[in-house]
Order: sequence, then structure tokens, then C-alpha cells
Amino acid sequence: MTIVFTKHARAKFAVLRRHGIRVTEEMVIRAVERPEAVDHARAPLRIAQTTLDAAHVLRVIYRTAGRRRIIITFYPGRITQYGNRTTA
Repeated sequence: MTIVFTKHARAKFAVLRRHGIRVTEEMVIRAVERPEAVDHARAPLRIAQTTLDAAHVLRVIYRTAGRRRIIITFYPGRITQYGNRTTA
């Protein structure tokens, strides 16, 4: 599958960097390709989740269109808030 980042998702890297949070394109792609959990509650959107560090997870919102996964946005969250909601 091909992974495509929206303009908003591309801009999100700089926004997080300004706040001292380092998230790379590779980290986002890994979260989508090998998530620890996937939330389907907002179908057709999916929220892939993976651990960032001992206290945080990375959540990636994406949709599938044919053979493409389109990354809409992503954000860090606290494990205490999101935990492992749904297994992949």
C-alpha cells in the first residue's frame, strides 16, 4: 500500500516540533503499518496507535482509498487517556 500525507499532516510535523515534540515521517508510517491498536469508532476513518515513550502514544488518523492510505493528521496523547483501546 502507498502512504500519502495530506497538506495538513505535512504541516503537523512543524507544529509539533515548535512545541518540542519530535515525530518523524517514519514514526507515523510505522504506526499505520504496524499499529499496537486501531480504533474504528469513526469509520471510515481509522485511528492507528503506537507507543511513543513510557507516558505517551502516537495516534494517526487516516483513511483508505483503493490501495492508498491517506494520513489526515496525527498527534501525541497520554497513555493514561488512550491506553490500548482496540487491538490491531
